[in-house]
Amino acid sequence: MHCPHCHTEVPPHFKFCGACGSSLALGHESPDAQRRQLTVMFCDLVGSTALAQQLDPEDLQVVLRDYQDACASVIQQYDGYISRSLGDGLLVYFGYPRGQEDSAQRAVRAALGILAALPPLNVRLQHQFPTSNPQIQVRIGIHTGLVIIGEMGTTTFRDPMAIIGQTPNIAARLQTVAAPNTIAIGDSTSQLIRGFFECRSLGTPPLKGITAPLAVYQVLHEHVARTRLDVAAAAGLTPLVNRHDELALLWDRWQQAKTGRGYVVCLQGESGIGKSRLVQALKGRVAQENALTLEFRCLPHHQNSALYPIIDLLQRRLQFDTAETPDEKLQRLAHAVQRFAPALHADIPLLAALLSLPLSDEAALLALNPQHTRQ
Repeated sequence: MHCPHCHTEVPPHFKFCGACGSSLALGHESPDAQRRQLTVMFCDLVGSTALAQQLDPEDLQVVLRDYQDACASVIQQYDGYISRSLGDGLLVYFGYPRGQEDSAQRAVRAALGILAALPPLNVRLQHQFPTSNPQIQVRIGIHTGLVIIGEMGTTTFRDPMAIIGQTPNIAARLQTVAAPNTIAIGDSTSQLIRGFFECRSLGTPPLKGITAPLAVYQVLHEHVARTRLDVAAAAGLTPLVNRHDELALLWDRWQQAKTGRGYVVCLQGESGIGKSRLVQALKGRVAQENALTLEFRCLPHHQNSALYPIIDLLQRRLQFDTAETPDEKLQRLAHAVQRFAPALHADIPLLAALLSLPLSDEAALLALNPQHTRQ
């Protein structure tokens, strides 16, 4: 096609002319359909009809908007794509439009993040609407499978990247068998997240419109494993092969570090070449000397949180249990500070804020502005 303004030839499906920068009217040319594996999450609001009867329409709009904003903030953190927002329901794709090898993990982490965001949201809504006291609860279904991505629609409304296949339908059906504030996943998703999350079987409940039996699981909480190597290590690793020289170099640096000469070693190499496996072997040898290993990890979906490696380390060292209440976690933090770093007792409010633990008395934090708190 050619730009109608400067007549420069423009490749198909370009939205702007590269020569003059003009916006292009693309008509209805459709890109070729793509066959892809996608993880789909369906999040549905529990009791939306009762909520509509309970609230004034304007108040209901505020509640639904705050609910959608809280969900969208979490979904964006894990690179999810909100395909449809229907007021009380959200249809979200992971691995779209950009493919992700860990899309199933991202979807489940986003679902857990949504559940974690509901209690503070409900507290805020309770203060905002004390008479009606709305309580937000959701059901979440997640399924992974093959879909076709292509153009669909009528002449007046065409979706250039519609998702076609059974996967979205199964995700929607899975949320119907989930209890309020729980996550139900299909067997295909369960296999992809195995070792990263604790799940329990819900059997093969009947799903409307789905004829073949489908194993369904409820996601309980996340494991400490962060990588595939962590999962494999729990089951036992195969012997390290053909890395004697590299391991010897690392071991030599460790021996020199013990004499007081500190080192920073950077491992570089192509994906899959065995960098993490080599570090795992070094950690195993160092552990035999009763040395303390502090491991900081960076994850792609936490790239906007500069302090995430510190937060993750503290949570692992404090051995936070997902079943513990915030008050119990706060007591665990205070006990650890008292035992290992009593000089930091006055900084417990700052550490609690870093770990997103609520405080009954936040006077220590009010004295600092957000930038000083972060520093």
